[in-house]
Amino acid sequence: MYDDRIFIKGNKSGITAIVKIDKFKDFEEMLENLIERLDVGKHFYKGATLTLVASLKLINERQMRRLRDVLFEEILIKDCIFQDKDDKENKIFTGIYEGRSKFLRRTVRSGQVIKYNGNIVIIGDVNSGAEIYAAGNIIVLGAIKGQVYAGTNGNNKAIISAFSLQPEILKICNTLTISPDDYEKPKYPEVAKLKDDNIIVEPYLPNKYIY
Repeated sequence: MYDDRIFIKGNKSGITAIVKIDKFKDFEEMLENLIERLDVGKHFYKGATLTLVASLKLINERQMRRLRDVLFEEILIKDCIFQDKDDKENKIFTGIYEGRSKFLRRTVRSGQVIKYNGNIVIIGDVNSGAEIYAAGNIIVLGAIKGQVYAGTNGNNKAIISAFSLQPEILKICNTLTISPDDYEKPKYPEVAKLKDDNIIVEPYLPNKYIY
């Protein structure tokens, strides 16, 4: 008999598991069923990113940590993202500080592509040849030397910020800019944002740094 409490689909970004938590008697039953379903295609899922879509008000922080740990250990995924199914899927991600965020504690190397329907915070660099796509903001505690695309679903208030902003391509919402060949390496953190449909770049702390 088909069990519609868990629906799993794969795409180029990884795996998505849509879970109807309220249909299980408790968290442990849901976790057991999820692992059982994923274990069938375990060799396909190794090293993938799994997005779990569920009513997150029914899962506490401890359970999230346990679920993530079990998925890492049993299915060998590389990352687990929780997405609240109660969010409006088609709602444009707006604002600078709002919404969910994905944290990466590593450098994104050439050839790697990171996509997320929210903010992306990278503790490391974005190397030349790397690509970052965020529906929200992109914050890099390091250097941006690759391609960065913020506000990908229409958020014209998104920002891109880095300790060293030297992108190959920088795009916010529908506006794109390319760094000139003679672009001088910045000496302080900078923020890129839209103003009158143009991308402007300014010091992160305007009162502290002077052009």
